[in-house]
Amino acid sequence: MSNFFFNLIQTKPPVFFLIAGPCVIEDYDTSFAIAAHLKSVTQDLGIPYIFKASYDKANRTSIDSFRGPGVEEGLEILKRIKQELDLPVISDIHQPGQAEAAAKVLDIIQIPAFLCRQTDLILAACKTGKPVNIKKGQFLSPFDCRNIIMKAHAAGNHDIAITERGTSFGYNNLVVDYRGFQILNEMDVPVIFDATHSVQLPGGGGASSAGERQFVPPLSKAAVAAGTTGLFMETHPDPDKALCDGPNSMPLDEMAPLLKTLLAIKKAAG
Repeated sequence: MSNFFFNLIQTKPPVFFLIAGPCVIEDYDTSFAIAAHLKSVTQDLGIPYIFKASYDKANRTSIDSFRGPGVEEGLEILKRIKQELDLPVISDIHQPGQAEAAAKVLDIIQIPAFLCRQTDLILAACKTGKPVNIKKGQFLSPFDCRNIIMKAHAAGNHDIAITERGTSFGYNNLVVDYRGFQILNEMDVPVIFDATHSVQLPGGGGASSAGERQFVPPLSKAAVAAGTTGLFMETHPDPDKALCDGPNSMPLDEMAPLLKTLLAIKKAAG
């Protein structure tokens, strides 16, 4: 079994870990404020916390969509937040050549869902020796993740997690199959539930993706009951003004009560 991810939750009563932050780095101040708020909330609740934000959203729907500050500036912002708040940080890489630079800053490297079958990208991330979170593509079954896991192991890295983020269900829609949590757990990898991308409506806005954030709480509750190891959520102080994925982002001030409810479910489920 993986070390980093499982070590986060070796507590009693049992907890889940949280990966959360804005979809994309809009600027330092906004990112820092979100990270600081979530650190305070999770410390009060005893939830291990990892700050997430993308420095480059290379898979935006439109050529005109905001992508972020880019690799160099984005990693510098993540490095500052990591040091100033004493938090582990995670972000995506999109090309094998980004792995080395990212590994110097990130505590966890993430593979985006659309790129989860890109062998060279997985190998490059895994060869850094960092823990790697691989998002299950919307086009894959849970069973297909065994091949992804084998690629990671071939690179000598067993410290990986698989993130469920919904499966394509017709045009511009996703559905979560909760059988997948058990299937993935049986592969001896931590299973993370991406609650906010699972309510995304990909391309549903025409030139952007839409989303149904009102379904984040019920889907999260079901995932915790189903045995997820960690939760992944995108959150913003004002989602309607977020520069990326606002429609499926949780309002920052609603995170604390939701996490309290999810902890109670986790305790009840054991």
